[in-house]
Amino acid sequence: MSPMTIHAACAASQEEAGGMAARLARFAVDALVEEAHLTPKPALVDRRGSGAHRDLNLAVMMRSAHALEPTFAALARATCGQAPSAMLRTELAAIGRAGEVAMMRATDGSNAHRGAIWIIGLLVAGATICHDVGETWQPRAICELGAQIACFPDFAAVPTDSNGARARARYGAGGARREAQHGFPHVLRAGLPTLQATRRRGDGENAARIDALLSIMTTLDDTCLLHRAGPPALDAARHGAREVLAKGGSASLPGRAALYRLDRTLVALNASPGGAADLLAATLFIDKLVRYGTGGSQHGWNI
Repeated sequence: MSPMTIHAACAASQEEAGGMAARLARFAVDALVEEAHLTPKPALVDRRGSGAHRDLNLAVMMRSAHALEPTFAALARATCGQAPSAMLRTELAAIGRAGEVAMMRATDGSNAHRGAIWIIGLLVAGATICHDVGETWQPRAICELGAQIACFPDFAAVPTDSNGARARARYGAGGARREAQHGFPHVLRAGLPTLQATRRRGDGENAARIDALLSIMTTLDDTCLLHRAGPPALDAARHGAREVLAKGGSASLPGRAALYRLDRTLVALNASPGGAADLLAATLFIDKLVRYGTGGSQHGWNI
């Protein structure tokens, strides 16, 4: 996929490009909304309450998600006609930082979706490039393009002292940055396959999404857990998620009992798997593209 090919392929009218950007932004926001409403999740905000969070609730999560719709649309518009490059990476990062400001304004200063802006924003960009060159929206292609962008330096970046950055420095965890640069392996190898397998088993959409979250949790170095309570929280989350899945998943009675035990354990540790939640939202975003988006198929997909 050469730069010349991509520039030549983006010959659609401004109106068409704007419509595609709006569609991608809508899918992104819908994914964030559906992740937040998904219940029951271990120690995360859901319809039951705030989980292990003191500054977040479902209403705040909704305000954050809807405030980010213009950001996701701007990311798509900026990517149209572009190939992965350091220049594009820097431009998208500037849009993402403006989106963080909008998010913090909507939430009165609470960080609801900082990680999701980065992760889903890169996937929005990857989907835009796929559409530009006339390719169908396949998960691996979208993730690979997002990874290519993530691997370029952001020339306008300044050092930050975020929770994720502190956890990466202290524990050597990769966090959202490494997940993106490595091609979103927890989306491709955990979230999407589990989502599809649970659907095929007939356990229902809610269970499919809960099990996808748990599958991501089993191996993710979640910097949210590490920041809040260190390695004991990460170990508890991984062990508990594996137990739920081993007992038949969240749709089974033993699995549901194990899920509630995991919830109580993580709430007692004041820790929540926020990184896994962001990757579940990314999983739902990709799933929407391929099932319902232009260029995709409603009859399945190939990873």
